[in-house]
Amino acid sequence: MRLLGKTAIVTGIGSGIGQCCALMFARQGARVVGAELDPAAARHTVALAAAEGLHIDSLAPCDLTDPAQAAALVEFACGLHAGFDIVVNAAAFGAFAWIEDMDYQQHWRKTLTGELDLVFLLCQAAWPVLKARGGGSIINFASANAWMSLKGSPALAHCAGKGGVLAMTRQLAMEGGPHGIRANSISPGLIETSATRAHLAADPGFRQAALDHQLLAQRIGRPEDVGWAAVYLASDETAWVTATDLRIDAGATAC
Repeated sequence: MRLLGKTAIVTGIGSGIGQCCALMFARQGARVVGAELDPAAARHTVALAAAEGLHIDSLAPCDLTDPAQAAALVEFACGLHAGFDIVVNAAAFGAFAWIEDMDYQQHWRKTLTGELDLVFLLCQAAWPVLKARGGGSIINFASANAWMSLKGSPALAHCAGKGGVLAMTRQLAMEGGPHGIRANSISPGLIETSATRAHLAADPGFRQAALDHQLLAQRIGRPEDVGWAAVYLASDETAWVTATDLRIDAGATAC
């Protein structure tokens, strides 16, 4: 019960890392307020929690690229629990294309909006609440692609978006320090989720390229590998940790 008594906003609860974080936080005693663009996916996660005797509140659909909806999520959480202590920005979407094939709106702008803008918007909306409560923990998701390229992956916009998250989180840590607001990021390597599974199945060579780039080459990452890092950063165990990026990547960025 490492998060007992805490309230957490977790975005992207419908699948993958966001779903894993929401469930793991609830298991650790947190009151979880989830956000998801897909209402059916959100209901599924809420049902998974209920099957374990846990509870997750959910706001769906919630489009976090819209400033008004980001603010509505904050208001929703405050209405339920009179505030919150943790913000987990797990929601993201992006488009992948080689630079010669990249469309400015459909690939570049869509990815920066879906990986960078939505993190900024929720952090901005949540800031006054965390400040008034005397602090809290912001956990953003960068990527191993913020630190390295992966041969065979057309991830130019994704690298730019996640690199922006990495840099923005350091700045948030500086601005939040006087108010007790900690801001950290997690940079996952390749994690097998519903978003990556189809690509991994369609291109076995891509899986092998990722494994070859890891120091621990036995398997691709799982959402739980990342979820435990988020639990750590959300807990009081990290009361003296800010502006830090945890690379959960089987050593890929060390190669």
